[in-house]
Order: sequence, then C-alpha cells, then structure tokens
Amino acid sequence: MHSALKYAVALGACAAVAVTIAFAAEPAAKPAQDKYAVKVPGGLAFSEFKGYESWQFISVSHNGPALAVILGNPAMINAYKAGIPGNGKPFPDGAKMAKVHWDIKKNDAQPGAPEQPKTQKNVDFMVKDSKRFADSGGWGYGVFEYDAESNTFAPGGLNGTPPQGNDAKCGAACHTIAKANDFVFTEYASR
Repeated sequence: MHSALKYAVALGACAAVAVTIAFAAEPAAKPAQDKYAVKVPGGLAFSEFKGYESWQFISVSHNGPALAVILGNPAMINAYKAGIPGNGKPFPDGAKMAKVHWDIKKNDAQPGAPEQPKTQKNVDFMVKDSKRFADSGGWGYGVFEYDAESNTFAPGGLNGTPPQGNDAKCGAACHTIAKANDFVFTEYASR
C-alpha cells in the first residue's frame, strides 16, 4: 500500500476511535417520559385519557394566574350537543374531559396585549363511570402536575391545586355544588 494511503487510513481509524470515545464519555441521554405510564396511586391513570390532545374544544377558563382549555372526548361532545346537562339527563358512562392549565404571559407585541399560554402547569381529567365511581357522583377525577424543566408529569399531591389524594375522588367534594349539572361546571361554548 502506498505510504500516503496507509497514513490516511490510519488517520481515519484514529478519528473514528476518538469520536467513539467522545460519545461514550458523554452521559446517556435521559429517555423521554411516557406520560401515559403515570398513574395516581389508587386512582386514575393518564393512559385512560390517551389522545386527549386532539379532543374537541368545549370551553376556556381564566381563573386567577392560570389559563385553561377544556376538551372533551366524542362521548362528552355528543352529550353536550344532545342538550346534557341542561335537559336534566346525566352524562353517559365513558364521557371524558381534560382541562389543560398554563401560566399566563402577556403578549405586548400583539394588538391589545392579549394574555396567552406560557408554561403548562398541569392537566386535570374527569371520566364518567357510574359503577366504578358510584360513591363520587359517578365521576372519577385526576390531576397530573407538569414539570417544564424535566418535561414530565407526576400525580398531583395534597399540596397541589386542587389537592389530589391517592384515589379518583379528589374533585368530588369541589364538584358537589354542580350536582344539578351532573357535577360538571363547564358549559359548552357556542361556536
């Protein structure tokens, strides 16, 4: 082999070894969290709401420092369109809602300086299952706190807003004031 070619091959081999060593020395990248694997101990699992990100819009909520969008699965949307809860009927089993909360930022670059979502805070879930949750008005509740720094979700705790215990009844006490509306606060916003 020609000496220049031998030198180039040897140099290339050294470079490949150096790159391999450099990558091996770096800490392994932390795998992304599977949010659908998160579960409230003794309560709802995030996986029960898989696909909530593409559910239809029900309404928005602006409560203090948080902005929220409320979404519903097809069973929930169909119930609203059928006149529930205004017609006195309960939501059907399988109806689900997701309420995604964000901190608020003011956008001074846009006319009127609107308030817009900034960092996600949490997501609240409700599911109607009259057998499973007979002792909480037929609804199960779950809160999952979001940590923007780690891009992960964790079950809400007793110090959260709203407080979350280790069951699916965390929202039952709060929602009793909406008993006449089958324990649902949110009205279906007109389009």
